[in-house]
Amino acid sequence: MKKRSSLKIFLAVQNALFLRELNMRLSAGRLGLFWTFFEPFFQIIVFVLIKVLLFGAAESNFDFAVFLSLNFIAFNMFKNIVTKSSNAFGSNKALFVYKQVKPIDTMIARTLLEVFITAVIIIVFLILGFYFDFDMEVKDLSMVALGFFFLLFFSFSFALFVAVLSTFVESIGKVVGFMMTGLMFGSAIFYTIEMLPVPLQEMLLYNPLVHFIEMIHGFYFLALDDQFVSYTYMWLWSFSLLYMGLWLYIKLEKRIISL
Repeated sequence: MKKRSSLKIFLAVQNALFLRELNMRLSAGRLGLFWTFFEPFFQIIVFVLIKVLLFGAAESNFDFAVFLSLNFIAFNMFKNIVTKSSNAFGSNKALFVYKQVKPIDTMIARTLLEVFITAVIIIVFLILGFYFDFDMEVKDLSMVALGFFFLLFFSFSFALFVAVLSTFVESIGKVVGFMMTGLMFGSAIFYTIEMLPVPLQEMLLYNPLVHFIEMIHGFYFLALDDQFVSYTYMWLWSFSLLYMGLWLYIKLEKRIISL
C-alpha cells in the first residue's frame, strides 16, 4: 500500500476538519445560522440610521452604506478568526489522539471556514448592492483583494498567538473578546482617518488594524486613498505575531496535546 505524502495527509485532515466545523456551525440552530450571515446587515442598518438621525442624510463623496458594508465585512472576518480560534485547541482536544491531527490544524480549519463565510457574505452584499443600485464602482479591485489577504494573514497570526496563550491562561481569550468592542470603534470602520483631528489620527494609527481597514477602503473608493497606511507597520505586526505564535506553539505543542 502506497504511503501518502505529508501534503496529502494535511489536505485530508483539513478537508475533514473543515467539514466538521461547518457542520457544527450549521447545526448550532437556526438562530445561530441566522446571525452568522445576517449580523453584518443589522450592524450596517443600525449605524446608517444613527448617521441619518444624528447628522442627517447629507451627501458625501462616497456611498456611506457601501463604506460601512466593506469595513464591517473586513472587521468581522478579523474578529471571528481571532475569537473563534482562541478555544480551537481545547474544543478539539479529543481529535489529538490521532497522530495525523495537530492542534494547529484545527486553527487553520476554523480560519478557512471564516474565509468561506466571508466570501458568501461578500457575494450576498454584491447581489444586494447591484439590485438596489448602490454605488459599487471599485477603484482598484486587485489592491482591495490584496488588502483582504493581508488582513487574513494578520488575523491568523494574531489568532495563533492568542490561541496558544489562552490554552494556558483562559482569561486571555475573554479579554481579547472584550477588546473587540473597543477595536470596532477604534479601527476606522465608521470613518476615515482623514476625517479626524491630527492628535486623534496619530493615536489611532498605532492600532495596526486601522492600516488594514484604511488600505481596503482606500483602494475601493475613488474619493479615498492610502496616504495614512504604513505597509511596513502592517507587515511588522503580522510577522512578529506569527513568529511569536509559532515559537510558542512549537515549544508548547506537546503540552497542548496532553492537557
